[in-house]
Amino acid sequence: MTVLDLTPRPVPPPPGVRDAVRDTLALVGRSLRRSTRQLDTLLLAVLLPVVLLLMFVYVFGGAISTGMAYVDFVVPAIVLLTAGYGAATTAVDVASDMTNGIVDRFRSMPVPAGAVLTGHVVASLARNAVSTALVVAVALLVGFDPAASAGDWAAALGVLVVYVLALTWVAVAIGLVASGPEAASGFTFVILFLPYLSSAFVPVGTMPGVLATVAGLNPVTPTADALRALLLGAPVGSSAAVAVAWWVALLVVARVVAGLLFRRRR
Repeated sequence: MTVLDLTPRPVPPPPGVRDAVRDTLALVGRSLRRSTRQLDTLLLAVLLPVVLLLMFVYVFGGAISTGMAYVDFVVPAIVLLTAGYGAATTAVDVASDMTNGIVDRFRSMPVPAGAVLTGHVVASLARNAVSTALVVAVALLVGFDPAASAGDWAAALGVLVVYVLALTWVAVAIGLVASGPEAASGFTFVILFLPYLSSAFVPVGTMPGVLATVAGLNPVTPTADALRALLLGAPVGSSAAVAVAWWVALLVVARVVAGLLFRRRR
């Protein structure tokens, strides 16, 4: 006769803050390692902005009048493009995770719900940091002449971080709603296109009326103007405050939407 053991077993305590931090750091490390293993994607995200910088400076720069050396005008534009390429990579990675079954395995474990997404966001920030540093270094070699003080550099970095975070969380939301990596890559075209329809590459005043109006409403315009003014030591005016307000609002909305989509997506 089999005797059933009805002794109540101890219930393991719910994960605490330390466990949540540990799990999140583990998933951040996973996303960073994944970035280093995708060499083609990594090289594209890091080297393409440099190629675009050289092309705009040496191919188009002589034909564009901005009232200053074109390399000084265009560096903020390339920095903003770099964030767009990093966001596109993030959207593809999130869509890949959502369709290959790995997220279902994470859901079966006591892992914080947002840890997977946080890992992708931190990896995106790391990729953007490397790409941006490389773009600025090459720009200095080809004639970029910033006049920013230490405070100006810090303010420019703050504006850029908010911009990158907002675009990254938008890309995460795109990756969550996309049917697969290819669809996510297509959806992020809008993100990549935004800097071209702004004051990033040419002054808004040189555009036709309708395009000038659209560019004036584009939140990338005050962002590019703020970065350019800060890096060149020029008066910033209200552009920095307007840019930060735009991207903080978008960051909050995108973060909330991404969290809701992640919890509902199966």
